[in-house]
Amino acid sequence: MFKNSEFKHNDETLDTPFLFVDKQIFLRNLERLRKEIEGLGAALRPHFKTVKSLDAAPYLLLEKASPITVSTVKEAEALASEGYTNIIYAVGISAEKLPRVHQLLSKGVEIRVLLDTVEQAQILNQYGNDNHCTVPVLIEIDCDGHRGGIRPDSPLLINIAQLLHHGSADFQGVLTHAGESYLCFDQASLRAAADNEVKAALKAANHLRCADIPCEIVSIGSTPTAHSYQDLNGITEVRAGVYGFFDLIMAGIGVCNINDIAASVVTTVIGHNKEKGWLFIDAGWMALSSDRGTANQPKDCGYGLLIDRSGKLLLHHQVITVNQEHGIVGSVDGSSIDFDAYPVGCRLHVLPNHACATASMHAHYHVFDTHDNSHEVWTRILGW
Repeated sequence: MFKNSEFKHNDETLDTPFLFVDKQIFLRNLERLRKEIEGLGAALRPHFKTVKSLDAAPYLLLEKASPITVSTVKEAEALASEGYTNIIYAVGISAEKLPRVHQLLSKGVEIRVLLDTVEQAQILNQYGNDNHCTVPVLIEIDCDGHRGGIRPDSPLLINIAQLLHHGSADFQGVLTHAGESYLCFDQASLRAAADNEVKAALKAANHLRCADIPCEIVSIGSTPTAHSYQDLNGITEVRAGVYGFFDLIMAGIGVCNINDIAASVVTTVIGHNKEKGWLFIDAGWMALSSDRGTANQPKDCGYGLLIDRSGKLLLHHQVITVNQEHGIVGSVDGSSIDFDAYPVGCRLHVLPNHACATASMHAHYHVFDTHDNSHEVWTRILGW
């Protein structure tokens, strides 16, 4: 049974598919991580990239000056328009985005940018000289070989930091992301990934300080490691994004349960193929996304697992195929579908593989509060 939600909401008048958010589960998830990180003595800097709605911002951030992370300048601009001032743009900076960053800085927004190359540092310094401004900047550290960044013991780290420290930029610290934690499936490996992330960030910070370069910010984070830290001594902040909604990937990793997933897609059964044992639904990849993030996990969830209107998880069925505007539900263990239980016109909830990807397919979220039976519509920030 999908605890905490019987889906007894006045949503029958809403056209499907739509993104459904259980507000109480969402708030519970936010509070859980906030308590964990603050209890370890660090600040939580939520990543806005998953929820990406100004309607959600007051729940993520306790104050206008509370720290937040963004993945697009558009997010930063939207947040700034509502008075939020403490932002990290956590994607490598490019020259064409600097005028927009400069405009935010001129309005009193403390937006920090990210880089990991000499070329970016030179561009940043040149822009500062040409425009008589100082752009706050962090250097990305590679803690696990997952993506970009500089190894914490690389001489290149000192070279880039010196360019920034002695140039027109405002070098403030280091940032790392434990991307390989998404390949962990037990508590021991999650704790090891979290510990490795902390050690890499602290090693980079100490390397800089030994070269007489100040390192005020030591920023780490991913949702799997954020729920797995044991000691954050020396770490200033932790970033995480999908923890508010959670999803099947996170459940597969083991940092949440199915009943912690706050977001789902409501869909209508639009047909039966009894010969093949399929249900057709009106949610394809345009509603669910085509993310197959659970494919390499111990439990492959196809394109999403299903919850019926009573809140029951359909253990033996999943979305096995998606086309643009319709999906196919099939059995995955040889059992058969009881077509009488799912007549044409009935509604189901699809739990997402990757909440960030699924949410990005929807311009609006329908947010239902089981506490007071209220219904809100949150608007998603679109564009870059």
